[in-house]
Amino acid sequence: MPSEKIEFKGAFGDVLSAKVDYPEGDVRSWVLFAHGFSIGKDLKPIRTISRALVENGYGMLRFDFTGLGDSEGNFSDTNFTSNCDDLRAAAGFLRDNFKAPCVLIGHSFGGTAALKVADEIPECKAVATIGSPCDTTHIVHQFADQLEEIEEAGEAKVLLGGRPFIIKEQFLDDIGNHDIAKEIGDLDRALMIFHSPQDRVVGIDNAAHIYVKARHPKSFVSLDGADHLLLKNPADAEYVANVLAAWAQRYI
Repeated sequence: MPSEKIEFKGAFGDVLSAKVDYPEGDVRSWVLFAHGFSIGKDLKPIRTISRALVENGYGMLRFDFTGLGDSEGNFSDTNFTSNCDDLRAAAGFLRDNFKAPCVLIGHSFGGTAALKVADEIPECKAVATIGSPCDTTHIVHQFADQLEEIEEAGEAKVLLGGRPFIIKEQFLDDIGNHDIAKEIGDLDRALMIFHSPQDRVVGIDNAAHIYVKARHPKSFVSLDGADHLLLKNPADAEYVANVLAAWAQRYI
């Protein structure tokens, strides 16, 4: 698939790294993908999803949030608010240079951000979450044993996905200031929720909470047997993409 490396400025003015993947022919619609907490745009399942969507005629922008992957900036200065600002900036780049995204897809914490900003993108007609938390404070469980250190020292080095990151107190303050339940209830977009019953990072109860709070049209797909990152079985990411491509047709 044709792939173009692009850059745009994020929440703090840092240059964010992104890739635009698109079919050789006409693009039926554009998709914007938000990756999960501390991961990045080049995770294999994200590339798999992008390739499958391109094969179905979609164009997709995937990017690294501030301080992650190939993007500039300091991860320790970021938070949920800045992630949402990065996502808005990505949508703006698509609008100005290609066409505004009709579909937002978010994995894990990126899906929570997509739920937050979708109503602010007029062209967005549909939102899909993959293994996403129903609220911003859920992320704390990944470093719960170091909360006291963060609160006392103002920051702490934590391991996320086996890699060290600095989490500052401002991050904790920020995630406590968002009412995602209200955002979900007010969401005026079609919603697709993907989640694995065996997800050990973000429990399946999060999907149930999102589904109950959301308005129709809403759908749920169980990714039975899949892990949180969709890495265990490559077919899981292919399945997500193919279901997404078929579902999104109703709304583009």
